[in-house]
Amino acid sequence: MQPLEFIKLTPRTNCGECGYAACLAFAAAVTRGGENPRRCPYVDAGGLGEEFTEDGMEAMGLSAVAGLLDEKDKSLVAHLKDKVREVDFSSVASKSGCVWSGPVTDLLRFRYLGQDVTLSRAGVFFDGKKVEEPRDQILLYNYVFYGGGARTGEWVGMESLPNSISKVRTLRVYCEERIAAHFCGKKGLLMESVGRIDGVVEDIEEQSCTISLQVAVLPCLPMMLLFWDEEGDEGFPPRVKVLFDRNVLAVLDLESLVFASERMAERLVELSQ
Repeated sequence: MQPLEFIKLTPRTNCGECGYAACLAFAAAVTRGGENPRRCPYVDAGGLGEEFTEDGMEAMGLSAVAGLLDEKDKSLVAHLKDKVREVDFSSVASKSGCVWSGPVTDLLRFRYLGQDVTLSRAGVFFDGKKVEEPRDQILLYNYVFYGGGARTGEWVGMESLPNSISKVRTLRVYCEERIAAHFCGKKGLLMESVGRIDGVVEDIEEQSCTISLQVAVLPCLPMMLLFWDEEGDEGFPPRVKVLFDRNVLAVLDLESLVFASERMAERLVELSQ
């Protein structure tokens, strides 16, 4: 099936609920990139051909598709390495909250979700171990390449950031809802886990949440977690809202920002077990 055929099965409203900015982009991802067509809640499963059944998708070789995507990530890592080689670590260090090792070793050291990071022009290391996950490398190279940014002190939701409509649902599903579900009825455990990734309790008077916590995901990338615990008597489920500094896109691009949020959720869950 071609993208222009598949798009006829979508609402063609560019609502962004699938995580893509436009229905055509989603159609291309499904037909050419192996994306799950059921990420669009409005696609009629009955209209999908045999190629989109579980057996059909397996026959298409989704493992091969995943391999292609992994190769794409690795190519991006190589590209970012080349860009970072041109960065003057000594000048970017203070602006990005990193520590420069000096001209002999020429390394940057900083914290990322409670881990000690060493970044050189040759590679990235967590607590002395080389990072193999391409997406983590992409995030951290991007952070160094951007070189930090001034904070405004104004906290906003992702929906307030420009061009973020396709990312709001991804953030909600893979970060906010995951944290809310895992820490339901476990406020103390959430506080403990946040403390282990360099986070602190921070009161925000205008918010009526159960607790608010500020997490230093990266030195110049704080995130505010607002946590409303379940209220069984009132019938309210647990809820989490992640806030960012209004100037956050001077620190990271939108794609990396969403990934950093997902990684924060994964790390909190991991440390609580």
